[in-house]
Amino acid sequence: MAEKEYTALREQIDELRRLLLAGTKEVLTIDECAILTGYSKNHLYKLTSQRAIPFYKPLGGSIRFKKSEVEDWLLQNRQATASEINSLATTYCVTNK
Repeated sequence: MAEKEYTALREQIDELRRLLLAGTKEVLTIDECAILTGYSKNHLYKLTSQRAIPFYKPLGGSIRFKKSEVEDWLLQNRQATASEINSLATTYCVTNK
């Protein structure tokens, strides 16, 4: 196997390892949170400085994120589907005649 192919394969294995680790850990680093959310590290730092995303800074050190809180944060502000809105509208029209 050529050295270039070996290096590319090794990088893919390392990326898979990081993804698996991020999926099983409860407390995440900024790098793992970036993998989980799909946001860049810079954007996550901006969100923490704005206090827009829940995070922890133990002993004033590096930033940590609780996976369940980040997932809840990602799922906030749910938008209703068209069928849910139609159902609510029908119910409102029937009950408020």
